[in-house]
Amino acid sequence: MLLKNLFVLLISYLLGSISTSIIISKIMLGDDIRNHGSGNAGATNTLRTIGKKAALFVVLGDVLKTVLAILAAKLLLKGDPTAVYIAGIGAVLGHNFPLYFKFKGGKGIVVSATSMIFADPAIGMTVAVVAILIMAVSRYVSLGSILGAVFFVVLSFLLRAENPDFIVFACMLALLAIYMHKSNIQRLLSGTESKLSFKK
Repeated sequence: MLLKNLFVLLISYLLGSISTSIIISKIMLGDDIRNHGSGNAGATNTLRTIGKKAALFVVLGDVLKTVLAILAAKLLLKGDPTAVYIAGIGAVLGHNFPLYFKFKGGKGIVVSATSMIFADPAIGMTVAVVAILIMAVSRYVSLGSILGAVFFVVLSFLLRAENPDFIVFACMLALLAIYMHKSNIQRLLSGTESKLSFKK
């Protein structure tokens, strides 16, 4: 079982490593998105650098690769409830540290959110709504992402305490999200973080 779990983790990582934002930027911008804006290969930097249409394609691509990773994991692990957790973590690791793009990717929030919703639709959707509300009110995508990740851990302890695998899954996603946002946290504390704009 351990070898099968590691294989699923690897498959999920490889799927997660397909960086939609880099691919879209090379098609629509003619350059690597990491050479522009914040340097991050994600939907927010795509929105700021290229525009709404490109950002939408990035979000859809990130959701699709996560869904594929989860479906493959469920097929390979034949209904094992940990399949979603393993696939989710693998896909986030691939997105953040993509094998095909010199291990410099995005911050994994869309991939994490998709994994959360598959793991527990009610908790996942609640976290997504709270995170989006925080982003809308504060106009800080990073703040909504970080607090959403923390809220997911809180809900996992409150509502899924009987499932230690779920709690580990939630904690790992949150730790990855916080780690990837460490520079954003510094800017939030110093008041220099960029706010979300829909001008493009």
